Amino acid sequence: MLGSQLRRLREAKGVTRQDAGYVIRASESKISRLELGRVSFKERDVDDLLTLYGVGDKTEREALLQLAREANTPGWWHRYNDVLPGWFQTYVGLEESAALIRTYELQFVPGLLQSEGYARAVIRLGNAGAAETEIDQRVGLRLQRQERLTGPDAPRLWAVLDEGALKRPIGGPEVMREQFEHLIEMSKLPNVTIQIMPFRFGGHAAEGGAFTILRFPEQDLPDVVYVENLTGAMYLDKRDDVDTYLQAMERLCVDSATPERTVELLGDLLRET
Repeated sequence: MLGSQLRRLREAKGVTRQDAGYVIRASESKISRLELGRVSFKERDVDDLLTLYGVGDKTEREALLQLAREANTPGWWHRYNDVLPGWFQTYVGLEESAALIRTYELQFVPGLLQSEGYARAVIRLGNAGAAETEIDQRVGLRLQRQERLTGPDAPRLWAVLDEGALKRPIGGPEVMREQFEHLIEMSKLPNVTIQIMPFRFGGHAAEGGAFTILRFPEQDLPDVVYVENLTGAMYLDKRDDVDTYLQAMERLCVDSATPERTVELLGDLLRET
């Protein structure tokens, strides 16, 4: 957020990245990384840049300096550093800032929609041999991420679940019943939409695998596509890449069961389990 605001101010004033870098004793590439939010900010540097960009209004200036202070303050998720890989810390930070989260999952129920028992079973599967205290930490992190869905300024969550994710028996019948009940309850939230992509549809637009699209409240921030693999993740924000995933998500939403029909299907799964 801060980087994009500084870029906007610099361009409006007609200042080059090279000239901006000179003022804060940094390179042109450092300014580029600052504006992309890829390196941390020094409040003194932000103050000097605001002077260069002609920001004299005290209220606007203080708001941007406050953003600099917040940008350097570790998020709540950093206390999970010992169990949270660096590449996923980035995702949690983006998720925390997003206004809209659109996700497609074909292997598991998405983390933001998992019941506690299901989350524990999934985490155990992916961390065989981990101590129970570590499992508890990972479950705690997942549940804390979910709190934002019912808190102030809650994001809009739109999730498409492949039927395979719901038919895969994770943790046993009791855990799955709890998960189906949880999905039905979550679907009642005004900011949550859930759809199922049924087997009967056959091939569909997202056969490449699971992905998440994050959109932010600031209009000048690009959408980010998150694609996870076994050892890391990709973060895509180039317009062409994002558009490809947006088109796939739109097609998925059109082809999947409606939210109303999805609740009926979840009820059927609950009775069958």
